[in-house]
Amino acid sequence: MRTISATEASRRFSDLLDAIERGETVTVTRGNRPVAEIRPAHRRTGRDLRAALSEVPPPDDAFERDVADALAYVTTDRTDPWADA
Repeated sequence: MRTISATEASRRFSDLLDAIERGETVTVTRGNRPVAEIRPAHRRTGRDLRAALSEVPPPDDAFERDVADALAYVTTDRTDPWADA
């Protein structure tokens, strides 16, 4: 882990992002106090989504009707929005 000042981070932001992309974690300080810790982003995968949804029950018939009603409300075949004005 590396520590740099906010001023240095600002001046060398592209280099800072390169280091983080390579896996480095950087602590940014202001007035010798840590104000931020920047680390590589967690990459999400389909496996992460499946795990998150594994506890969610499948939609029921009422949900399907609610979605269909909502779509019917916002979709129309009319091409002239002023026809009823």
